[in-house]
Amino acid sequence: MTHPLKPAAIAIAASTLLSACSDGASSTPNVAIGPPASTTQLVSKLLLDAHGVKEDDYSAYQEGFGAALDGVQDGNIDLSIGILGLPSGSIENLQAAAGDVRMIGLSDDAVDYIEANSEYRRFVIPQDSYEFLDQDVTTVTAYAVLVGNTHSIDEELGYELARLMHEKAEENTHAQSAFMTLENALNGSAGIPIHPGAKRYYEEQGLEVSNPVAQLEIQGDKSEYILGTGSQGGTYYPLGGEMATIWNNYLDGANFTNIETGASIENLVSIRDDRMDLGMTVHAPAKDAVSGNGEFDDNAIANVAFIGHIYPEVIQIVTREDSGITSLDDLAK
Repeated sequence: MTHPLKPAAIAIAASTLLSACSDGASSTPNVAIGPPASTTQLVSKLLLDAHGVKEDDYSAYQEGFGAALDGVQDGNIDLSIGILGLPSGSIENLQAAAGDVRMIGLSDDAVDYIEANSEYRRFVIPQDSYEFLDQDVTTVTAYAVLVGNTHSIDEELGYELARLMHEKAEENTHAQSAFMTLENALNGSAGIPIHPGAKRYYEEQGLEVSNPVAQLEIQGDKSEYILGTGSQGGTYYPLGGEMATIWNNYLDGANFTNIETGASIENLVSIRDDRMDLGMTVHAPAKDAVSGNGEFDDNAIANVAFIGHIYPEVIQIVTREDSGITSLDDLAK
């Protein structure tokens, strides 16, 4: 989740990691904005900016979503911003433990600002997504996609990865696997070269693929492959683990290992540097990476190819009732 923000919206310096604790009544709330250099952190800054929240209005915690929710539960963090599947097991676990989770929505003006300055689009979280919700919540969403390294994922492997994502989706027990359908297969692919193996599979299934086709430059034989995911408390890591297990079950002679990472940006950079073979990322950072825009300004990545859509990524903002926070506007001084 580089990231989906336009240059005008991302010229914001990363906040300093602070270690002070909050008792819920602090005049300067502690806000978890995502790990350093992550898409979560960059979109968090955009959301806060859209609501007129300045850097000195809050203390920034650069935490993965799992650690951040632990802080929310303990009262050390007042509010946490995450880019997650819907529903999020981590949020359900927080509610089970704390019993007083509040989900914060975005104002209409903020959504308009975000849509004008990024590729995120309005999304409504239905009330029945979580038992603790008493109304729908307005937010924004993007797409999580799988990309591959064109130096190590050959055409046949790219074909099999795309095929197994869809034809064995029912064996994936993660809730977000429900979105791995042919109907959704090309969501988030716009502006990203497609892997030729994936293109061949989708066209065999009757889909029209208009993306430019990535050029493969395979550098030697290999049997061990690394899949970059995200933090253990988020969606990428457990879902990526299920995907890797399915590939290992059906692809003889190849072994896939999912690893915890800082998610989108770290995964794209690791593919660029040939330290990773596959990565989960928000679609817009991948688009920026191949075009040399945004965080990758003038540093386009040539060896990234789209393999398939995974699930819609929904911005979810949570706090607890006793924080007193009912809107991001409450953070502005």
